[in-house]
Amino acid sequence: MQTNLASWARDTNPGKDADEILRRCVHCGFCLATCPTYQVLGDERDSPRGRIYLIKQVLEGAEPTEATQKHLDRCLTCRNCETTCPSGVQYGALVDIGRDLVDQRVERPVSQRLLRSVLRHALNSPLFGPAMSLGRLLRPMLPEVLRNKVPQARPLGQLPVDGARHPRQVIMLAGCVQPAMMPTIDAATIRVLDALGIGTRVVPGAGCCGAINFHLDAQEAALDQMRANIDAWLPLLDSGEAEAVIMNASGCGGMVKEYAHHLRHDADYVAKALRLVDKVRDVAEIVAPHSAELKARLGGLPERTAFHPPCTLQHWQGLRGVSENLLDELGFNLQPFSESHLCCGSAGTYSVTQPELSKSLRTRKLDAIHAAQPDYIVSSNIGCITHLQSGTATPVRHWIEVVDEALQ
Repeated sequence: MQTNLASWARDTNPGKDADEILRRCVHCGFCLATCPTYQVLGDERDSPRGRIYLIKQVLEGAEPTEATQKHLDRCLTCRNCETTCPSGVQYGALVDIGRDLVDQRVERPVSQRLLRSVLRHALNSPLFGPAMSLGRLLRPMLPEVLRNKVPQARPLGQLPVDGARHPRQVIMLAGCVQPAMMPTIDAATIRVLDALGIGTRVVPGAGCCGAINFHLDAQEAALDQMRANIDAWLPLLDSGEAEAVIMNASGCGGMVKEYAHHLRHDADYVAKALRLVDKVRDVAEIVAPHSAELKARLGGLPERTAFHPPCTLQHWQGLRGVSENLLDELGFNLQPFSESHLCCGSAGTYSVTQPELSKSLRTRKLDAIHAAQPDYIVSSNIGCITHLQSGTATPVRHWIEVVDEALQ
Protein backbone atom coordinates (compact mmCIF):
# COMPACT_ATOMS: atom_id res chain seq x y z
CA MET A 1 0.00 0.00 0.00
CA GLN A 2 1.39 3.40 -0.99
CA THR A 3 1.46 5.98 1.80
CA ASN A 4 2.03 9.71 2.11
CA LEU A 5 2.07 10.50 5.82
CA ALA A 6 1.30 13.98 7.10
CA SER A 7 4.29 15.97 8.38
CA TRP A 8 3.13 15.71 12.00
CA ALA A 9 3.21 11.88 11.79
CA ARG A 10 6.15 11.27 9.47
CA ASP A 11 9.00 11.54 11.98
CA THR A 12 7.26 10.12 15.05
CA ASN A 13 7.68 6.59 16.36
CA PRO A 14 3.97 5.76 15.93
CA GLY A 15 4.05 7.21 12.41
CA LYS A 16 7.12 5.22 11.39
CA ASP A 17 5.74 2.02 12.88
CA ALA A 18 2.37 2.50 11.19
CA ASP A 19 3.95 3.36 7.83
CA GLU A 20 5.94 0.13 7.84
CA ILE A 21 2.81 -1.90 8.58
CA LEU A 22 0.64 -0.08 6.02
CA ARG A 23 3.12 -0.70 3.22
CA ARG A 24 2.74 -4.47 3.69
CA CYS A 25 -1.00 -4.43 2.95
CA VAL A 26 -1.82 -5.39 -0.66
CA HIS A 27 -5.62 -4.82 -0.50
CA CYS A 28 -6.27 -8.55 -1.12
CA GLY A 29 -9.34 -8.74 1.14
CA PHE A 30 -8.60 -12.21 2.55
CA CYS A 31 -9.13 -10.69 5.99
CA LEU A 32 -12.79 -9.95 5.26
CA ALA A 33 -13.65 -13.64 5.22
CA THR A 34 -12.40 -14.21 8.77
CA CYS A 35 -13.33 -10.92 10.48
CA PRO A 36 -16.15 -11.51 12.99
CA THR A 37 -17.55 -7.97 12.88
CA TYR A 38 -17.60 -7.92 9.09
CA GLN A 39 -19.39 -11.27 9.13
CA VAL A 40 -22.11 -9.76 11.33
CA LEU A 41 -22.36 -6.18 9.98
CA GLY A 42 -21.28 -6.48 6.34
CA ASP A 43 -19.76 -2.98 6.42
CA GLU A 44 -16.22 -2.81 5.07
CA ARG A 45 -15.40 -0.09 7.58
CA ASP A 46 -15.94 -2.84 10.18
CA SER A 47 -13.36 -5.08 8.53
CA PRO A 48 -9.56 -5.06 8.91
CA ARG A 49 -9.07 -3.67 5.39
CA GLY A 50 -11.59 -0.90 6.02
CA ARG A 51 -10.07 0.02 9.36
CA ILE A 52 -6.61 0.05 7.77
CA TYR A 53 -7.88 2.63 5.29
CA LEU A 54 -9.40 4.72 8.10
CA ILE A 55 -6.10 4.72 10.01
CA LYS A 56 -4.16 5.52 6.83
CA GLN A 57 -6.42 8.51 6.17
CA VAL A 58 -5.80 9.89 9.66
CA LEU A 59 -2.03 9.46 9.31
CA GLU A 60 -2.16 11.24 5.96
CA GLY A 61 -3.87 14.25 7.48
CA ALA A 62 -7.61 13.58 7.39
CA GLU A 63 -9.46 14.71 10.49
CA PRO A 64 -10.90 11.70 12.38
CA THR A 65 -14.55 11.75 13.39
CA GLU A 66 -16.80 9.95 15.85
CA ALA A 67 -17.55 7.51 13.02
CA THR A 68 -13.83 6.74 12.69
CA GLN A 69 -13.68 6.05 16.39
CA LYS A 70 -16.82 3.91 16.29
CA HIS A 71 -15.47 1.59 13.60
CA LEU A 72 -12.13 1.21 15.40
CA ASP A 73 -13.94 0.55 18.69
CA ARG A 74 -15.96 -2.22 17.08
CA CYS A 75 -12.81 -4.20 16.33
CA LEU A 76 -12.49 -7.13 18.75
CA THR A 77 -8.70 -7.20 18.28
CA CYS A 78 -9.06 -10.96 17.80
CA ARG A 79 -6.31 -10.92 15.13
CA ASN A 80 -7.94 -13.63 13.09
CA CYS A 81 -7.03 -11.41 10.16
CA GLU A 82 -3.33 -11.76 11.00
CA THR A 83 -3.61 -15.55 10.83
CA THR A 84 -5.31 -15.20 7.43
CA CYS A 85 -3.15 -12.42 5.94
CA PRO A 86 -0.71 -13.69 3.26
CA SER A 87 1.40 -10.51 3.54
CA GLY A 88 2.10 -10.62 7.28
CA VAL A 89 0.33 -7.33 8.06
CA GLN A 90 0.58 -6.67 11.81
CA TYR A 91 -2.95 -5.40 12.07
CA GLY A 92 -3.11 -5.61 15.86
CA ALA A 93 -0.16 -3.25 16.28
CA LEU A 94 -1.64 -0.89 13.67
CA VAL A 95 -5.06 -0.70 15.28
CA ASP A 96 -3.40 0.06 18.65
CA ILE A 97 -1.66 3.03 17.02
CA GLY A 98 -4.81 4.13 15.21
CA ARG A 99 -7.01 4.02 18.27
CA ASP A 100 -4.54 6.04 20.31
CA LEU A 101 -4.22 8.72 17.59
CA VAL A 102 -7.98 8.98 17.13
CA ASP A 103 -8.66 9.12 20.87
CA GLN A 104 -6.26 12.07 21.12
CA ARG A 105 -8.31 13.96 18.53
CA VAL A 106 -11.90 12.85 19.10
CA GLU A 107 -13.40 13.41 22.54
CA ARG A 108 -15.71 10.61 23.53
CA PRO A 109 -19.24 11.29 24.78
CA VAL A 110 -19.46 11.63 28.55
CA SER A 111 -21.24 8.28 28.90
CA GLN A 112 -18.41 6.45 27.13
CA ARG A 113 -15.70 8.24 29.11
CA LEU A 114 -17.47 7.40 32.35
CA LEU A 115 -17.98 3.73 31.45
CA ARG A 116 -14.36 3.26 30.38
CA SER A 117 -13.05 5.03 33.47
CA VAL A 118 -15.22 2.94 35.78
CA LEU A 119 -14.11 -0.27 34.07
CA ARG A 120 -10.42 0.68 34.23
CA HIS A 121 -10.42 1.71 37.85
CA ALA A 122 -12.78 -0.97 39.12
CA LEU A 123 -11.01 -3.89 37.45
CA ASN A 124 -7.60 -2.65 38.59
CA SER A 125 -8.74 -1.91 42.15
CA PRO A 126 -7.89 -4.01 45.23
CA LEU A 127 -11.58 -3.59 46.05
CA PHE A 128 -12.58 -5.65 43.02
CA GLY A 129 -12.58 -8.86 45.08
CA PRO A 130 -14.98 -7.56 47.76
CA ALA A 131 -17.11 -6.00 45.02
CA MET A 132 -17.34 -9.38 43.25
CA SER A 133 -18.45 -11.02 46.53
CA LEU A 134 -21.15 -8.36 46.92
CA GLY A 135 -22.12 -8.83 43.29
CA ARG A 136 -22.76 -12.53 43.90
CA LEU A 137 -25.15 -11.63 46.72
CA LEU A 138 -26.99 -9.13 44.52
CA ARG A 139 -26.69 -11.13 41.29
CA PRO A 140 -30.43 -11.65 40.68
CA MET A 141 -31.00 -7.88 40.83
CA LEU A 142 -28.15 -6.83 38.53
CA PRO A 143 -28.74 -5.78 34.90
CA GLU A 144 -27.99 -8.57 32.42
CA VAL A 145 -24.70 -7.15 31.14
CA LEU A 146 -23.31 -7.08 34.70
CA ARG A 147 -25.00 -10.29 35.87
CA ASN A 148 -23.24 -12.12 33.06
CA LYS A 149 -19.89 -10.96 34.49
CA VAL A 150 -20.58 -12.36 37.96
CA PRO A 151 -20.06 -16.14 37.79
CA GLN A 152 -21.59 -18.40 40.40
CA ALA A 153 -19.18 -19.34 43.20
CA ARG A 154 -17.77 -22.88 43.18
CA PRO A 155 -15.88 -24.75 45.95
CA LEU A 156 -12.21 -23.81 45.98
CA GLY A 157 -10.86 -27.05 47.42
CA GLN A 158 -7.68 -27.53 49.43
CA LEU A 159 -4.36 -26.22 48.22
CA PRO A 160 -0.95 -27.90 48.66
CA VAL A 161 0.63 -27.12 52.01
CA ASP A 162 4.13 -26.34 50.73
CA GLY A 163 4.62 -25.76 47.02
CA ALA A 164 8.11 -24.39 47.72
CA ARG A 165 9.35 -27.94 48.40
CA HIS A 166 9.60 -28.61 44.67
CA PRO A 167 12.92 -27.89 42.92
CA ARG A 168 10.97 -26.64 39.88
CA GLN A 169 9.21 -23.34 40.46
CA VAL A 170 7.04 -21.17 38.20
CA ILE A 171 5.56 -17.71 38.67
CA MET A 172 1.81 -17.11 38.54
CA LEU A 173 0.20 -13.81 37.62
CA ALA A 174 -1.21 -11.71 40.46
CA GLY A 175 -3.46 -8.67 40.43
CA CYS A 176 -5.73 -10.15 37.74
CA VAL A 177 -9.53 -10.21 37.90
CA GLN A 178 -9.42 -14.01 37.65
CA PRO A 179 -8.69 -14.81 41.33
CA ALA A 180 -11.77 -12.79 42.33
CA MET A 181 -14.10 -13.86 39.52
CA MET A 182 -13.13 -17.53 39.26
CA PRO A 183 -10.52 -18.53 41.89
CA THR A 184 -11.05 -22.22 41.08
CA ILE A 185 -8.90 -21.80 37.95
CA ASP A 186 -5.81 -20.76 39.90
CA ALA A 187 -6.51 -23.38 42.57
CA ALA A 188 -6.78 -26.12 39.95
CA THR A 189 -3.58 -24.92 38.27
CA ILE A 190 -1.69 -25.04 41.56
CA ARG A 191 -2.93 -28.56 42.36
CA VAL A 192 -2.24 -30.02 38.90
CA LEU A 193 1.27 -28.55 38.75
CA ASP A 194 1.95 -29.69 42.32
CA ALA A 195 1.01 -33.22 41.28
CA LEU A 196 3.64 -32.93 38.53
CA GLY A 197 6.32 -31.75 40.96
CA ILE A 198 6.13 -28.07 40.04
CA GLY A 199 5.64 -25.36 42.65
CA THR A 200 3.89 -22.05 41.98
CA ARG A 201 4.57 -18.67 43.49
CA VAL A 202 3.12 -15.18 43.35
CA VAL A 203 5.71 -12.40 43.41
CA PRO A 204 5.15 -9.23 45.46
CA GLY A 205 5.18 -6.08 43.36
CA ALA A 206 3.60 -7.70 40.31
CA GLY A 207 0.06 -6.94 39.27
CA CYS A 208 -2.29 -6.73 36.31
CA CYS A 209 -0.66 -7.52 32.97
CA GLY A 210 -1.77 -4.13 31.64
CA ALA A 211 -4.36 -5.31 29.11
CA ILE A 212 -7.31 -3.58 30.76
CA ASN A 213 -5.68 -0.14 30.79
CA PHE A 214 -4.15 -0.61 27.35
CA HIS A 215 -7.46 -1.32 25.65
CA LEU A 216 -9.41 1.37 27.52
CA ASP A 217 -7.54 4.48 26.36
CA ALA A 218 -4.82 4.42 29.04
CA GLN A 219 -1.76 3.08 27.25
CA GLU A 220 0.78 4.93 29.42
CA ALA A 221 -0.73 3.47 32.59
CA ALA A 222 -0.51 0.04 30.97
CA LEU A 223 3.16 0.53 30.16
CA ASP A 224 3.83 1.37 33.80
CA GLN A 225 2.16 -1.90 34.82
CA MET A 226 4.33 -3.79 32.35
CA ARG A 227 7.50 -2.24 33.77
CA ALA A 228 6.42 -3.11 37.33
CA ASN A 229 5.87 -6.75 36.35
CA ILE A 230 9.24 -6.95 34.63
CA ASP A 231 10.93 -5.53 37.73
CA ALA A 232 9.15 -8.07 39.95
CA TRP A 233 9.56 -11.20 37.82
CA LEU A 234 12.83 -10.85 35.98
CA PRO A 235 15.23 -11.18 38.96
CA LEU A 236 13.73 -14.61 39.79
CA LEU A 237 13.91 -15.72 36.17
CA ASP A 238 17.45 -14.44 35.65
CA SER A 239 18.67 -16.13 38.85
CA GLY A 240 17.02 -19.45 38.00
CA GLU A 241 14.78 -19.39 41.09
CA ALA A 242 11.82 -19.68 38.71
CA GLU A 243 11.89 -21.29 35.27
CA ALA A 244 8.90 -19.55 33.71
CA VAL A 245 5.93 -17.23 34.12
CA ILE A 246 2.90 -19.41 33.47
CA MET A 247 -0.39 -18.12 32.08
CA ASN A 248 -3.72 -19.83 32.69
CA ALA A 249 -5.59 -16.90 31.12
CA SER A 250 -4.64 -16.65 27.47
CA GLY A 251 -5.62 -12.98 27.33
CA CYS A 252 -2.96 -12.17 29.91
CA GLY A 253 -0.53 -14.50 28.15
CA GLY A 254 -1.06 -12.72 24.85
CA MET A 255 -0.40 -9.34 26.44
CA VAL A 256 2.69 -10.37 28.42
CA LYS A 257 4.21 -12.08 25.39
CA GLU A 258 4.05 -8.68 23.65
CA TYR A 259 5.81 -6.67 26.36
CA ALA A 260 8.90 -6.30 24.19
CA HIS A 261 6.77 -4.93 21.36
CA HIS A 262 4.97 -2.43 23.58
CA LEU A 263 8.23 -1.30 25.21
CA ARG A 264 10.24 -1.29 21.96
CA HIS A 265 10.94 2.43 22.24
CA ASP A 266 11.92 2.26 25.93
CA ALA A 267 15.71 1.89 25.96
CA ASP A 268 15.72 0.99 29.66
CA TYR A 269 13.23 -1.87 29.38
CA VAL A 270 13.21 -3.37 25.89
CA ALA A 271 16.10 -5.80 26.57
CA LYS A 272 14.56 -6.79 29.92
CA ALA A 273 11.21 -7.33 28.22
CA LEU A 274 12.80 -9.60 25.62
CA ARG A 275 14.33 -11.77 28.36
CA LEU A 276 10.98 -11.98 30.14
CA VAL A 277 8.98 -12.82 27.01
CA ASP A 278 11.30 -15.76 26.37
CA LYS A 279 10.19 -17.26 29.69
CA VAL A 280 6.40 -16.84 29.33
CA ARG A 281 4.47 -20.09 28.86
CA ASP A 282 0.82 -21.02 28.58
CA VAL A 283 -0.01 -23.60 31.24
CA ALA A 284 -0.67 -26.19 28.50
CA GLU A 285 2.96 -25.82 27.38
CA ILE A 286 4.11 -26.67 30.92
CA VAL A 287 1.76 -29.64 31.36
CA ALA A 288 2.19 -31.17 27.87
CA PRO A 289 5.55 -32.93 28.51
CA HIS A 290 3.90 -34.74 31.45
CA SER A 291 0.74 -35.88 29.61
CA ALA A 292 1.43 -39.63 29.91
CA GLU A 293 2.20 -39.36 33.62
CA LEU A 294 -0.90 -37.25 34.22
CA LYS A 295 -3.23 -39.43 32.14
CA ALA A 296 -2.42 -42.46 34.28
CA ARG A 297 -3.81 -40.58 37.29
CA LEU A 298 -7.06 -39.31 35.74
CA GLY A 299 -10.53 -40.77 35.96
CA GLY A 300 -14.07 -39.65 35.21
CA LEU A 301 -13.52 -37.29 32.28
CA PRO A 302 -16.63 -35.98 30.48
CA GLU A 303 -17.87 -38.22 27.67
CA ARG A 304 -17.98 -35.47 25.03
CA THR A 305 -16.04 -32.20 25.29
CA ALA A 306 -15.73 -29.19 23.00
CA PHE A 307 -12.61 -27.03 23.30
CA HIS A 308 -13.08 -23.36 22.42
CA PRO A 309 -9.66 -21.92 21.47
CA PRO A 310 -9.53 -18.27 22.57
CA CYS A 311 -8.36 -15.76 19.98
CA THR A 312 -5.54 -14.72 22.30
CA LEU A 313 -4.31 -18.32 22.25
CA GLN A 314 -4.69 -19.22 18.58
CA HIS A 315 -4.19 -15.89 16.81
CA TRP A 316 -2.15 -13.76 19.25
CA GLN A 317 0.19 -16.45 20.54
CA GLY A 318 0.06 -18.89 17.62
CA LEU A 319 -0.64 -21.81 19.96
CA ARG A 320 -3.53 -23.37 18.04
CA GLY A 321 -3.34 -27.12 18.53
CA VAL A 322 -1.20 -27.14 21.69
CA SER A 323 -4.11 -27.38 24.15
CA GLU A 324 -6.14 -29.59 21.80
CA ASN A 325 -3.28 -32.09 21.42
CA LEU A 326 -2.71 -32.12 25.18
CA LEU A 327 -6.39 -32.77 25.93
CA ASP A 328 -6.46 -35.54 23.34
CA GLU A 329 -3.39 -37.16 24.93
CA LEU A 330 -5.05 -36.91 28.36
CA GLY A 331 -8.04 -38.90 27.10
CA PHE A 332 -10.60 -36.17 26.37
CA ASN A 333 -13.08 -37.04 23.62
CA LEU A 334 -12.92 -33.71 21.79
CA GLN A 335 -15.80 -32.86 19.48
CA PRO A 336 -14.98 -30.70 16.45
CA PHE A 337 -17.30 -27.83 15.58
CA SER A 338 -17.53 -25.27 12.81
CA GLU A 339 -16.07 -21.74 12.92
CA SER A 340 -13.74 -22.54 15.82
CA HIS A 341 -11.41 -19.84 14.44
CA LEU A 342 -13.97 -17.05 15.02
CA CYS A 343 -14.15 -14.90 18.16
CA CYS A 344 -16.85 -15.67 20.75
CA GLY A 345 -17.40 -11.94 21.33
CA SER A 346 -15.88 -11.67 24.80
CA ALA A 347 -12.66 -9.79 23.98
CA GLY A 348 -11.93 -8.41 27.44
CA THR A 349 -14.28 -5.51 28.19
CA TYR A 350 -15.76 -5.61 24.66
CA SER A 351 -18.82 -7.46 25.94
CA VAL A 352 -19.56 -4.43 28.15
CA THR A 353 -18.66 -1.65 25.70
CA GLN A 354 -20.24 -3.38 22.65
CA PRO A 355 -22.95 -5.60 24.21
CA GLU A 356 -25.14 -6.20 21.14
CA LEU A 357 -22.30 -7.19 18.83
CA SER A 358 -20.78 -9.30 21.58
CA LYS A 359 -24.04 -11.13 22.22
CA SER A 360 -24.54 -11.78 18.50
CA LEU A 361 -21.10 -13.38 18.24
CA ARG A 362 -21.71 -15.42 21.41
CA THR A 363 -24.93 -16.81 19.93
CA ARG A 364 -23.15 -17.70 16.69
CA LYS A 365 -20.34 -19.44 18.57
CA LEU A 366 -22.67 -21.38 20.87
CA ASP A 367 -24.88 -22.48 17.98
CA ALA A 368 -21.79 -24.02 16.36
CA ILE A 369 -20.66 -25.66 19.61
CA HIS A 370 -24.12 -26.98 20.53
CA ALA A 371 -24.31 -28.73 17.15
CA ALA A 372 -21.49 -30.99 18.41
CA GLN A 373 -23.60 -31.92 21.49
CA PRO A 374 -20.82 -31.70 24.11
CA ASP A 375 -21.34 -32.50 27.79
CA TYR A 376 -18.73 -29.88 28.67
CA ILE A 377 -17.28 -26.83 26.96
CA VAL A 378 -13.68 -26.08 27.97
CA SER A 379 -11.44 -23.16 27.14
CA SER A 380 -8.33 -21.42 28.48
CA ASN A 381 -9.36 -17.81 29.06
CA ILE A 382 -11.61 -16.53 31.82
CA GLY A 383 -13.25 -13.93 29.58
CA CYS A 384 -14.36 -16.55 27.05
CA ILE A 385 -15.46 -18.92 29.82
CA THR A 386 -17.61 -16.32 31.59
CA HIS A 387 -19.05 -14.98 28.34
CA LEU A 388 -19.98 -18.38 26.90
CA GLN A 389 -21.45 -19.61 30.20
CA SER A 390 -23.84 -16.65 30.25
CA GLY A 391 -25.48 -18.00 27.10
CA THR A 392 -25.68 -21.75 27.72
CA ALA A 393 -26.75 -24.32 30.30
CA THR A 394 -23.85 -26.58 29.26
CA PRO A 395 -21.04 -26.29 31.85
CA VAL A 396 -18.16 -24.10 30.64
CA ARG A 397 -14.87 -24.55 32.47
CA HIS A 398 -11.17 -23.98 32.10
CA TRP A 399 -9.75 -27.26 30.90
CA ILE A 400 -7.39 -27.42 33.87
CA GLU A 401 -10.37 -27.36 36.25
CA VAL A 402 -11.74 -30.49 34.57
CA VAL A 403 -8.31 -32.16 34.73
CA ASP A 404 -8.05 -31.21 38.41
CA GLU A 405 -11.45 -32.75 39.19
CA ALA A 406 -10.50 -35.95 37.35
CA LEU A 407 -7.15 -36.02 39.19
CA GLN A 408 -8.79 -35.71 42.59
